[in-house]
Amino acid sequence: MADELVVDRDLTAVEMPLDIDAEVAPKGAARRWLGGLHPAYLLLIPVLAVVPWATAQVFPFGVSLATSILILSVFTMSLDLLLGYAGLPSFGHAAFLGLGAYATAILSVRLGISNLGIALLAAIGMASVGSLVLGLLALRTSGVYFLMLTLAFAQMLSAVAEKWTPVTGGTNGLPGVKSPELFGGIVVPRGIPYYWLTLVIAVICFYLMYRLIHSPFGRTLIGIHQNEARMRAIGYNTRLYKLGSFWIAGVFASIAGVMYTFFNQFISPDDIGFATSGTAVLMVLLGGEATLIGPILGTTAYVLLQNFLSSMFTGRWQLIMGALFVIFVLFVRGGILGIWTRVQTRRKRGSA
Repeated sequence: MADELVVDRDLTAVEMPLDIDAEVAPKGAARRWLGGLHPAYLLLIPVLAVVPWATAQVFPFGVSLATSILILSVFTMSLDLLLGYAGLPSFGHAAFLGLGAYATAILSVRLGISNLGIALLAAIGMASVGSLVLGLLALRTSGVYFLMLTLAFAQMLSAVAEKWTPVTGGTNGLPGVKSPELFGGIVVPRGIPYYWLTLVIAVICFYLMYRLIHSPFGRTLIGIHQNEARMRAIGYNTRLYKLGSFWIAGVFASIAGVMYTFFNQFISPDDIGFATSGTAVLMVLLGGEATLIGPILGTTAYVLLQNFLSSMFTGRWQLIMGALFVIFVLFVRGGILGIWTRVQTRRKRGSA
């Protein structure tokens, strides 16, 4: 019965903006060991690994820009698990990024521990506690009350970061975060080595989220999003599934927080406030929700557009960018990926 609720939504088609599944997708073992993920995605990995390095002489800020895009993509993909798949819009998702970020900064600056594995474990532990506590409270509500609770939680954590000066550095933040160490004492310096590390983390996160979405758990989340009353009627504990999605999204957001802090070597309360959460929601909507590719496209477009406008129109770039987003949200349904989907649909109809 649960499968019947989601059979009308072909997530495989949505996840592949390059619509080649029906034409050239290999069958058999090649697809099975990838968990159904199209092998064409693997071709992007060497491209992403080489391009920033190859263009470093021409575009010196390219590596830094690409690293930011990868980190924010992990963050927005985690938000899309809530917004697009579970139907839980959150204005407090930056809180989980902040928990991971401050865990990393405190370990490095206060305790002198910059090991990546330890930082990830600490971040995941803190995010797990925070997401479960917030989830248990927020899931008792819905609609605007849910939004307000998530927003209040993020603002509360931001206030704690501002006031707990001996630990968090207060409004000055925590500068001086050292470069991450791998097990064995290998230090990953800034620049291309850190970009490659971030790429590896981002690819792993993408793959894990892809497998999750296409698992029975993910299909059940989609069914709850589409018709929670029916899913509850046939025996699903919908609140438990939504709490699970809240926890998973918080964990992935905290991983983004770890990479964010090691990249910037600094964290402050401003990085975990409403502006960060609101921007992430815009990125997801810009690219297209209920996909994993959509948040990546939206993040890429946002970061590139922000850098272009801020360099061309220093005093008015925020006004121009805001107007562009209003027009885009009003008139472009489904985001960037929605445009591609409609073009592909019309092409198929024309050739039929």
